[in-house]
Amino acid sequence: MKVAHFIGRAPIRSILLIASAFALAVAAHALPGPAQTAQAASVAHYTLTNGLELVVIPDHRAPVVTHMIWYKVGSADETPGQSGLAHFLEHLMFKGTAKNPAGRFSQTLATIGGQENAFTSNDFTAFFQRTSREHLASLMEFEADRMTGLVLTDENVLPELQVVLEEWNMRVGNDPGARLGEQVTAALYLNHPYHRPVIGWRNEIVKLTREDALAFYRRFYTPNNAVVVVAGDVSAEEAKQMAEATYGKVAQRAAIGPRVRPGEPQPEPSAVRHLVLADQRVAQASLQRSYLVPSIATAQPGEAEAIEVLVHALGSGSTSRLYRELIAEKGLAADAGAWYQDASLDMSRLGVYGTPRPGVTLHQLEDAIDGVIAEVIEKGLTPEEIERAKNRMIAAYVYAQDNQSSLARLYGAALTTGSSVEEVQSRPERLRAVTAEAVNAAARHWLDSRRSVTGYLVHDLKQSEEKRS
Repeated sequence: MKVAHFIGRAPIRSILLIASAFALAVAAHALPGPAQTAQAASVAHYTLTNGLELVVIPDHRAPVVTHMIWYKVGSADETPGQSGLAHFLEHLMFKGTAKNPAGRFSQTLATIGGQENAFTSNDFTAFFQRTSREHLASLMEFEADRMTGLVLTDENVLPELQVVLEEWNMRVGNDPGARLGEQVTAALYLNHPYHRPVIGWRNEIVKLTREDALAFYRRFYTPNNAVVVVAGDVSAEEAKQMAEATYGKVAQRAAIGPRVRPGEPQPEPSAVRHLVLADQRVAQASLQRSYLVPSIATAQPGEAEAIEVLVHALGSGSTSRLYRELIAEKGLAADAGAWYQDASLDMSRLGVYGTPRPGVTLHQLEDAIDGVIAEVIEKGLTPEEIERAKNRMIAAYVYAQDNQSSLARLYGAALTTGSSVEEVQSRPERLRAVTAEAVNAAARHWLDSRRSVTGYLVHDLKQSEEKRS
């Protein structure tokens, strides 16, 4: 499954579609009942006096907790010319404070058998730990300390810049597919800062400095710009008391205004766009396409859910239209599917992708994909396809609640991209309410080729010039 990139100290993550990933693994034949969603009702949401938000998701099945802190800042909040700064600062947050020098936090976690990591996206930066419940207060103390106490010097900043550059080499420079994804996204967003890669453009990364990082840190790392999510063996009141004793003591140090970014040109997009990336390391040609569509935060009521159901029925799993027609029936594709990045603060993306089988050109594959999409636009999805998609997605939401980390990430991503706790909890009801008319209307409006950019990944340019027939 292809989704938005999340750059961190571990491999690229695709966490916004966790629930959809669960759906692919579970063949659900019945909708979950009230008892299965009871856990959602126990989620608590507080705002401390300094503006920090706290979400607590009790789960007493094991004496373990997942602790995450999400900052409402990502690559789309960077100053033009300083791409990659949000991700660079994520790395630097591990350099220590006066109270806790570099390495102490990580060493403490390792000693108690805990886990930690971090990641950056367009809209947020998050740090997380997982350990036994008795250490939760200590985790909060460490994170509260580095929220405003980070100590940066040229001695610890400059080597980390080289680490980030090496990460760019590994994940982008040496990955033609990632480079194509960057180009497609940059072409899709003509004006919005989502056109910048999360990891940054290399020529701008190399110029980042300690002063750049500190200015960004002082501007955005403040309790009134943070959301703490705790999932695990702790009561809401216990977690609140710990948060007030740690995070609650951190004073606001910056006023955080509305997150207003430059928008896309109006009216609607008007040009169908294609691009080709040729790289001799490419062994298998492939196709990526992105459409500009609304996110949950920017959609009209019910619109994002209709798009979700549309995408699931179109390209998620072996029962989807793209799989059945292009892989199972016609044998044109080795791989084909669709995805939707629903959790974005601004206008988002719907993606379609495919890999042709030997003897099939990219033009032929694209024509076949266009044929499937045209049929959906003209005739609509069947009631059976829509109902099956809804059932699988609702079941996926419930099964995701079996995983502490998945739960914490779902809530954190929602609250940092304009959604609410209530919207996360009401997901099953909102999906149940989606009608066939709404799904087919979404297909007609949003699967307009003028809203899209299609990218070919090829070994050499001759491949992209091969005829359709």
